[in-house]
Amino acid sequence: MMGRAQVISEQLQRVLTRIARAAQAAGRDPATVQLLAVSKTFPVADLRAAMMAGQWCFGESYLNEALPKLATLTDPAPEWHFIGPLQSNKTRAIAEQFAWVHSLASLKHAERLNEQRPVDLPPLNVCLQVNISGEASKSGVTLDALPALATAVAVLPCLRLRGLMAIPAPSTDPDAQRAAFRAVRHAFEALQAQGLALDTLSMGMTDDLEAAIAEGATIVRVGSAIFGARES
Repeated sequence: MMGRAQVISEQLQRVLTRIARAAQAAGRDPATVQLLAVSKTFPVADLRAAMMAGQWCFGESYLNEALPKLATLTDPAPEWHFIGPLQSNKTRAIAEQFAWVHSLASLKHAERLNEQRPVDLPPLNVCLQVNISGEASKSGVTLDALPALATAVAVLPCLRLRGLMAIPAPSTDPDAQRAAFRAVRHAFEALQAQGLALDTLSMGMTDDLEAAIAEGATIVRVGSAIFGARES
């Protein structure tokens, strides 16, 4: 019977193979797609197993759960990405502890992160979360409000606006999946055409990463396919 670490290692390799095949099918270099392992709710031992298998970027959604992991995994430390909804009372710790924020959706939070980012650290990499499917249950800026927010965030000196993040409404139809991701890519390209130096499309998860990669994703966020199902 395989141990937990071996299971995680093998599942990680399967995900990397899926990413490579999807990139090749889209005529892209697999090296242009980064895997972000979504480690929220999983213990430090699981992250260590993934690190032993070569994974160095992890996504966390809940600050109170993430901070003990950040304090434990320090030598060597992985690259930490915050992917959950932002709250004003938690921006300071995020600004101080994380390398990336994927879920920025308001100028207020952007200004707080900018003010609270330690000056001895590189600028905080941020993606603007777009509510591409118009779901009331999801965070994110609307496509109409996106250009103004992007322009305002891009000039904040302690942030580096990298691109867009989206979580489309779930669908099992590959065409519908691609249509949603295509809309995000078009918004991304429109911002580039305005002169913003963007390079990141954070989109695609376990069930739709192939469609996301076909539409230009540069980061896919995968948890359950690596670590298994989460306990509710």
